[in-house]
Amino acid sequence: MFDFDRVIERRGTHASKWDNMARLSGITAPDAIPMWVADMDFAAPPGVTAALTAEVQRATHGYHAYTGSWAAALADWMARRHGVKIDPAWVSPTPGIVSGLGLILQAVTAPGDEVVVFPPAYHAFRKIIVANERRILDAQLVAVQGRYTMDLDALRGKLTPRTKVVFLCSPHNPGGTAWTAEELRALAALCAERDLILVSDEIHCDLVFAGARHTPTMTAAPEIADRLITCVAATKTFNLAGAHVGACITSSPALKKRLDARIAASGLGSYNGFGMIATEAAWRTGEAWLDALLPYLAKSRDLFDARIEAAAPGARSMHLDGTYLAWVDFSATGLAPDDVASRVADRARIYASPGPQFGPGGETWLRFNFATPRPILEEALGRLDDAFADLRTGK
Repeated sequence: MFDFDRVIERRGTHASKWDNMARLSGITAPDAIPMWVADMDFAAPPGVTAALTAEVQRATHGYHAYTGSWAAALADWMARRHGVKIDPAWVSPTPGIVSGLGLILQAVTAPGDEVVVFPPAYHAFRKIIVANERRILDAQLVAVQGRYTMDLDALRGKLTPRTKVVFLCSPHNPGGTAWTAEELRALAALCAERDLILVSDEIHCDLVFAGARHTPTMTAAPEIADRLITCVAATKTFNLAGAHVGACITSSPALKKRLDARIAASGLGSYNGFGMIATEAAWRTGEAWLDALLPYLAKSRDLFDARIEAAAPGARSMHLDGTYLAWVDFSATGLAPDDVASRVADRARIYASPGPQFGPGGETWLRFNFATPRPILEEALGRLDDAFADLRTGK
C-alpha cells in the first residue's frame, strides 16, 4: 500500500539533508549520500498530500485561525497511540521543538542558570542552551548491557542552586533508548526533590519498534505535573520537518502562562497555516502509514547493524528501541576517530553525524540516518564495506 522503496530525487529541491550536505560536510562528490540530519526520504502519508493539495487549490492563503482542531487532533493521537489523556487546553504550538525549548528557557530561567543534559544527547539541546546564555550541566549517561542508563546519584552530587531545568530526550537521541517507567519516576523524584523543571522532548515517541515501548513521562510520573513540560510533534513521525510546527504540553497553569507569555512576546502567536494543516492531517490520517513504516525501518535497522559490524570489525551499533538513527561506536576497531571519519566521508562518500557534536561520550561514535529507501541504504552499506575492507583483509 505504501512504497517505501521508491527513490524520490531530493537534490535541488531545497532539501537541507541533500542540498546542504556539501557545504556542511565538505563532501563534494555528486553521488554523496546524506545519512546525517534526522529527516526521512519517504513520501508523506497520502492524507497529508491531499490536505495540502486542497489548500493549494483553494488558492487563498491568509492568516491561519487556531480554532482548536489541531490540538484536538494531537490529543486524539496521543490517546490512541500512547494511552495518555491530554486536554487540548494544555497545548501551546511552537515553530518546532527546538524553538519551544528556547522559549521554555526564557520563560523559566535566567541567563547563567544551569540546564541538565544527559550526553551524548541531541546536539540542538547544547546549541539552544548556549544561545540563550544558560549553562550546560552534563550528566553523563552510562552504557549498561547495550543501552544507556542515567546515573542520578552522580547527577545529584553535581546540582547547584543555579540548576533550574532538566532536558530529557525520550526516546533517547542518539542512543535510541526507550526509558522505562521506573527510570522516569526516579528522574521525576529527583526533580521534585531539588525543585527542577523537567522538559521531556518526546519527538521520537511514535518511532518505537516492536519489542520496546514508549512511556510518556506524564504517564510515568503524574505527581510532577506542576513541573513537567512535554514536547511532541508530528514532524519526525511523518517526515514533515519543513512544516516547523511542534507542541509544548503542560497541565500546570503557572507554567503554561509563563510559556505563552514568551510566545506572545516573541510574536509567535500566529501560526504557519501549511504546517498546521499538514501536521493535523498526519495525526488524523497517518496511522496506517506509520504502521507500515515501522517494520520497514526495523528491517533497515537490523540490516544496517549487521552490515556495519561486519564491514568494520570491532564496530558496535547500539541496539535501538526507537528512532531511525544508528549510533555506532568505532573505538574497538583500532582506528583513530579522525581515520574513521575520513573513511566514511572520503572513501564511502557518506555524510554521517559526527559523534563529538552530541557532547561528552560521543568521541568515538558516528550517527547514521537509515530512514531512506532500501536501494539507497544498500548502496551506502556497500560503500562502507569497501571503506573498511583493509581491516578485514589486512591489506
